[in-house]
Amino acid sequence: MESEGSNGISIIDNNSNNDNINVIDPKNIPIAKNNIERSSHYTLVVNNKQLYELTINFYVNLGFKIENLHSKYNYKHEFEATTWEDNHYNKTLVEYSEDEHTLFDEETWLILENENGKAKLRIVENLHKEFAVADFSQVSDEKLHKLLLNHTSLEKAYMTFSAKLDEIEKKFKEMKRPHKILKSPILGTDLMYKQIYTYDPLLNLIEFHDKSEYDKLVDVNESTEQSKKKGLINEKPEKKIAIMTSGKETSGMNAAIRALVRCGLTEKITPYIVFNGYKGLVKGENSIKKAGWEDVRDLLTLGGTVLDSSDCSYISTHENRLKAAKNLFEQGIKYLIIIGDNESFSYAEILQNEWNDLIHELIKSNSIKSSFSDDTKYSVSIIALPATIDNDIAMTDLTLGTCTSLERICEALDSLESTATSHQRCFIIKVVGKRCGWLALMAAIAVGADCTFIPECPPPFQKDIDITWEKEMCEIIKTKREKGNRKNIIVVSEGATDKSLNPITATYIKEVIEQNLNIDTRITTLGHIQREGIPCAYDRFLATVQAAEIIKEVLNAKENEAMSILIGIRNNMLTKIPLSESVKLTTSISEAIANKEFEKVLNLRDQDFRASYSAYMESTLFSSDAKKLDEENRLRIGIIHVGSPAGGMNAATRAAVRLCLNRGHTPVGIFNSFSGLVNGEVRPLTWQEVSGWTTIGGSKLGINRSQPTPVLNSKKLYKKYNIDPSELIDIGLIAYHLQSQNIQGLLIIGGYEAYCSLYTLYEAKTIYPSLCIPIVQIAATVSNNIPGTDYSIGSDTALNTIVQSCDNIKLSASASQKRVFIVEVQGGNCGYLSTMGGLACGVTCTYGPENGISLNKLKNDIRHLTRRYKEAELKGTKNEGRIIIRNEFTNSSTYSTKVISAILNEEGNGLFDSRTAILGHLQQGGIPSPLDRIRAVRQAVECINWLEKKTKENKKISSYKKYHKVTKKNELQEKVDKEAYVIGIRGDKLVFTSVNELIKETNIDLRKTSHNWWMKYYPLIKILSKYYYFDVNDETDIDYLTNEKNI
Repeated sequence: MESEGSNGISIIDNNSNNDNINVIDPKNIPIAKNNIERSSHYTLVVNNKQLYELTINFYVNLGFKIENLHSKYNYKHEFEATTWEDNHYNKTLVEYSEDEHTLFDEETWLILENENGKAKLRIVENLHKEFAVADFSQVSDEKLHKLLLNHTSLEKAYMTFSAKLDEIEKKFKEMKRPHKILKSPILGTDLMYKQIYTYDPLLNLIEFHDKSEYDKLVDVNESTEQSKKKGLINEKPEKKIAIMTSGKETSGMNAAIRALVRCGLTEKITPYIVFNGYKGLVKGENSIKKAGWEDVRDLLTLGGTVLDSSDCSYISTHENRLKAAKNLFEQGIKYLIIIGDNESFSYAEILQNEWNDLIHELIKSNSIKSSFSDDTKYSVSIIALPATIDNDIAMTDLTLGTCTSLERICEALDSLESTATSHQRCFIIKVVGKRCGWLALMAAIAVGADCTFIPECPPPFQKDIDITWEKEMCEIIKTKREKGNRKNIIVVSEGATDKSLNPITATYIKEVIEQNLNIDTRITTLGHIQREGIPCAYDRFLATVQAAEIIKEVLNAKENEAMSILIGIRNNMLTKIPLSESVKLTTSISEAIANKEFEKVLNLRDQDFRASYSAYMESTLFSSDAKKLDEENRLRIGIIHVGSPAGGMNAATRAAVRLCLNRGHTPVGIFNSFSGLVNGEVRPLTWQEVSGWTTIGGSKLGINRSQPTPVLNSKKLYKKYNIDPSELIDIGLIAYHLQSQNIQGLLIIGGYEAYCSLYTLYEAKTIYPSLCIPIVQIAATVSNNIPGTDYSIGSDTALNTIVQSCDNIKLSASASQKRVFIVEVQGGNCGYLSTMGGLACGVTCTYGPENGISLNKLKNDIRHLTRRYKEAELKGTKNEGRIIIRNEFTNSSTYSTKVISAILNEEGNGLFDSRTAILGHLQQGGIPSPLDRIRAVRQAVECINWLEKKTKENKKISSYKKYHKVTKKNELQEKVDKEAYVIGIRGDKLVFTSVNELIKETNIDLRKTSHNWWMKYYPLIKILSKYYYFDVNDETDIDYLTNEKNI
């Protein structure tokens, strides 16, 4: 049916069965006229007064006229109607009431007509039905967001207006009304078939198009399906991607494959998987297969690659490249995604550069057929996802598999500690890294190794002494033995050399130590253990977000425009860089090593590498007195733990203590937080005392939540937080004891309580002169809620604990096949652990403080679970256990973990049941993860450097004041007395930020940072758990799955 109103707008009835009403808001829009076959009548029910008026105004602005009938009385009439919930949830018109007549408060009749017919729209106000304002707002946000995404398809429009689209588009822009423009070419012409979509106030989708151009080619009475069959409308070509793994396998590859397939399917991209790397690409046939959703099930926890891999030599010949091009071209694949190393990317570039010639050669030999002209240029896009445990790909901070490999190495080294100590042995551990020493260096930092040998920095380690590296190494070991060390650990990269490029092997090191020191020395070669195993949390996260970014690039790619890019991560942000630049720079690093240009090599590595090496050297090598600072520059530096335990606290303390001792400072341990300070539990720490602290979880200094009593502006931090009075320590007592202990610089390691303490001490500087010393905090908390840093120490350890626990819980859930576990994690009012844990564990959904829990969300998630279990049951496939992660503070007073589980049990109706698992303090203890240890050491070294620097500045200003008789009100005095900072990780840099500045980005009421960077990845959780994807046959085979909105 089509009807035209007085202002020229035509209405086209897209669905005689009234499947759904969908619409939006222009004013006085002239339109093209079309024939009217018959009239139509629609009814909309509105349960909110404001929406009722907005809806009437909306359609009046479209050109509808209000009929005289406008009742204010209770008019009874039996009708078929739709509400916004019906339209959004069920996509069908439903009988609004089971009663014979429906009672309503008000109604308005609107009409749009011309000489050929008319369309009536009835808008009914019914305030008797409860209106879910929060649900409506959530759905509205989702729909408007979807409307603005260029690559996302919309549901079918119920009403279609034929109009002049240029004027509609202009009007929408003036009104700032969200709308979506779709264009598709009409074959045989230079015309474009254009459509504009928008929503009305009730979230109904409406379509505008101008059929005047279209009617020149297609008879108006011909159906759309017939037009498509005749080729008059050219739909957007289907995009196809091929996914392959190449080179040596790494953990995280399977996680990337899973995300690529599922994100691709969700965005209507057809994924193909290539088995056996380049070998399979050349072979073709069954080596290249289309992938479905269930094909990548359970891959997240698997190491290696299920696609298998092969040597790159299979693509090295022209003949084999011809075969590979033929196999891809015949499948219509234009996007090749390679998960691999630099060698794999180099051969991919060759294939891309030769692609046009290869296709033309195949056409001329009649190996393939093409309908395009002889001068057509053919292209293929290459998208690289770096995956190698060597971490030797340039222009990305980390590659897939690196962090998991580091975990395996540290696990082995931690285990060797006990046997080495028991027999007082020296162990030499050989790790991979022919051209990059990242693994060896980070492993040495993480376990506190005595020496490490890497390709970038050949020995000797100390540049200011003229001895051989063999003698220097023996002196280091001898010195540490004299200080009480009962064992020694040396980490050697397989590509380690001296400055003359002579290889430094584990065997040679063993000979040197045994001959010169007569110490029992053993060699351990980890080999392939480093490659395999369950991927760690960070590798799963990295694989998932990089894969999602690749799909985004494919969606946004223009047709027939070749891409050659590498998706990496730098400064904690995903990056897109030209593949050729990365390959070239990676190759140049190897060349620089071969040319003995070691300083150039360090400059070509990322900034974090050089800084990490310096931090390791300063916190590991014991310096002679000659290298210590002058007596007047030596400090008494207090180290205190405040808050709750977190993995990495002890590693930070160890690094700070040893660096202090190397510089001549006195590291003063303050035991049991501020309560210990006022009780006199304070004493200097020794070199040997902190030995082995790197691998120990918790807090060796002792920790509690005691804090200074708030003063001045710091009182606002406690307005909505009822702190236990017994935890408050008088600020005057703290100032007194810091002065009596002659503390000249203070390093606070802890979480939000430490942050509050830091701000209180900062405010109290104007009251107590003894507090006018440099004070700095290292953020250490599992919650990751401290302003000024992307990652707090302990958060990675907690995240890995959650991942390991959820992996085990999922096995339990899958054993019964129909069980859903609600796993409660820590985090306070910060959803970092729940969001990142959900992404790394492959959960169904998460409930965090940032998005909360509502009845509507629970209802949606229950329907989703029901659909998934019903889907497996009807298809006859094996069901699986599922996990939902809930943050401990998310609507805790109403929707507790037990309540949610009880609701799921009740609503499962035999399809599934539910159990709970509360991880609790497991997340705070245990052996710290390698990433937390590395971050702790880096930050501790920088903090000691900062305390030294600020103390020198203070002394200079104090001398200036004394000489010139400067008053206390002088600006210089303010700069000296107000030193209190937080060190944080911002991207790949360590940044010191004043606590006075950070308080501006602090959510005081929720005790957290307002910078929730992880929430941008939250939508991926539901995408990967099949909230937005339906199999091709689902709608015809399983009626239960027709609800594509999954609500």
